[in-house]
Amino acid sequence: MNKFSIKVTLCLPIMMLVLTACVASPPKRMDARFGNAFGMAKAQQTVNPDASLNTAPVRGIDGQAGDAIFDNYRESYATPKPPARGALDVGTSGGSSGSGMQ
Repeated sequence: MNKFSIKVTLCLPIMMLVLTACVASPPKRMDARFGNAFGMAKAQQTVNPDASLNTAPVRGIDGQAGDAIFDNYRESYATPKPPARGALDVGTSGGSSGSGMQ
């Protein structure tokens, strides 16, 4: 036998033993309430469970109006409007920390 086959013969079983430590064992016993929290949260967030049975068209704005609203919204961030002249800056502090001289 050459040295390579001896090394492989010795290392292979050792590597197999080391790799068995990485195997995750399944839980021994599942909790009877496993998944209930997800099911309750899903049920609480569902307004109408039978919504898929309703085939009536959804009422709202048409596609062209919605597209125009979305374009206007997107452009408002690309080119923001300057603030109105004469507007007062109400509700902001003047920068004092409240520890003035007495």
